[in-house]
Amino acid sequence: MTGFQAVAIYLSPASMSAPKIPVTVAIPTLNEEQNLASCLPLLSRFERVVVIDSGSSDDTVQVCRDHGVDVINFRWNGEFPKKRNWFLRNHQINTPWVLFLDADERVSDAFCDELADKLSNSVHDGFWIQYITWFLGCPLLYGDVNRKLALIRVGAGEFEHIQERHWTPFDMELHEHPILAGSVGAIRTCVDHLDDRGFTLWLRKHNEYSTWEARRARELASGGVEAFQELNIRQTRKYRSLGKFWLPWAYFFYAYVYRCGFRDGYPGFAFAIAKAFYFWTISLKIRELKFQIHVEPTDTSTSARRVERPGVGK
Repeated sequence: MTGFQAVAIYLSPASMSAPKIPVTVAIPTLNEEQNLASCLPLLSRFERVVVIDSGSSDDTVQVCRDHGVDVINFRWNGEFPKKRNWFLRNHQINTPWVLFLDADERVSDAFCDELADKLSNSVHDGFWIQYITWFLGCPLLYGDVNRKLALIRVGAGEFEHIQERHWTPFDMELHEHPILAGSVGAIRTCVDHLDDRGFTLWLRKHNEYSTWEARRARELASGGVEAFQELNIRQTRKYRSLGKFWLPWAYFFYAYVYRCGFRDGYPGFAFAIAKAFYFWTISLKIRELKFQIHVEPTDTSTSARRVERPGVGK
C-alpha cells in the first residue's frame, strides 16, 4: 500500500464505539467533493461535524448529505467577518470546543485519543495542531514544521480582524490566527495534510496566497510600528522578513539543511525549492506594489515598432 492509499485506514473498529469527543468540527469548503469523500468518514468520533460552503458548483453538498453532515451556506459581502469568524459569531455551537479542519486534512485514531484525553481536564483556551504535509504523494517527516492554532474553546476568542479594504478575493481567513483570552497548549499527534489534486493546483493556490501576503505586508508597512504591535512574535518576524532578498535562500537552508528536509528524499528537496520560490514570488510582488508598477495594455499595431540602433544593420 503506497501513496495516499496508505492513509485510508485511520480509525480502528473499537474507536467507533468510544464516547463522542465534545468538539464541533467545522470544515470550510468550495468545490471539495473529492477531498470530503475521504475526510468525512474519519470524523465519526466527534460530537458534531458541519461544512461551511461557499456555493460549490460540484457535488460537495451531496457528499455531505451522503455522510449525514450539516451544510451551512455562506456568502461573503467583502466585509468583516469572513467565513470562520462568521460561523463563530452567527451559529449556535453546542460543544465547548470547535476544531477548524480543512477538507484535505485527515485525523487519525491516535489524534482523537490524545484530543479526548487532553480536553477532559484542560485549562487552555486553544491548542496548536501540527501537520504532516504530503507532497508528490509522499509524507514529509522532516523539514519545516507546519502548525496551526486550529482548536479553540468556544467563546474564548476569534480570528484576528485584518483591514483588507476589498483587496482580497478570499472569503475565508487565510493566514489570520485566533486571538484567545487564555493559555494555549499543543497536541503532539500530527494531522495529515494531503491534497491529491496535483502540483498545478498547488502552484495556482500559492500564487494567490503570495498576492495576499504581499498586500498584507504593504498594509502593515503603511501602518507603522502600531500595526506590528498587534502581531505575535512569529508573525512579526515573518512580516519583517517578507520582501528581503535573503529570505528564500534562508528558508531553503532552514527547511532542507537545518531541519533535515534532505531526509525526505526528492519530495523534500522539491518542496523546499517550491516554498523558497513562493517566498521569492512574495518579494517580487511587494516590490511591484512598493513602486506602483502597472503594465498598461499596448496597441501592437501602432506601438510595436522596430527600434534601430546606430551602426546596426547598415
